[in-house]
Amino acid sequence: MKVAIIGAGNVGRAIARELIGNGHHILLIDRDPKALKMDSVPTAEWLLADGCEITSLDNAKLDQCQVLIAATGDDKVNLVASLLAKTEYGVPRVVARVNHPKNEWLFDSSWGVDVAVSTPRIIAAIVEEAVSVGDVVRLFSLRRGEASLVEITLPDGASACGKTVEEVALPENASLAAIVRDGRVITPHAHDVYSAGDELLFVATAEAEDQLKACFIQV
Repeated sequence: MKVAIIGAGNVGRAIARELIGNGHHILLIDRDPKALKMDSVPTAEWLLADGCEITSLDNAKLDQCQVLIAATGDDKVNLVASLLAKTEYGVPRVVARVNHPKNEWLFDSSWGVDVAVSTPRIIAAIVEEAVSVGDVVRLFSLRRGEASLVEITLPDGASACGKTVEEVALPENASLAAIVRDGRVITPHAHDVYSAGDELLFVATAEAEDQLKACFIQV
């Protein structure tokens, strides 16, 4: 998969190294010559260009990319780059970094953003997940489908404990993605049995989130 990353700062380079390690082809774009630290990610392509200019994105051949990541430290740049990627080049998946929480409401499909990544929100979700047993915790929002990745940790005595996956009916628009047990990620199958302490990961709409707790936690 070819991924273009606009913003070759610490965040952009770290994302590039991770994705290259997973076998993806990466193009790093930045308008600041000082940011082009090619030795830091030697296997990536590099382009000195402005991610908000059509001519620059033409040179980047953005229409050949499957994913664009707008990872600069400037929310305005990330929004404009996302919009151009989606509307001018038809990039299937656009991920944008949100630097300031007050701007988070802008990062949606109207600006071409499929997934908005807000560091403060992610940290808050991780804290909630660590201390909340028996509650539905939203970890990550998937903007295009108005769905989210949510987590429930089963407490002792939860109604789902001892039941198999197929015995617990899920609400409409919710899907069980994984069970995390004793540090292991388990792909759920119909005959797997829920246990206290299981961390259940779901993809669910906001309406379904409200119903998940009733399905798994009632005693």
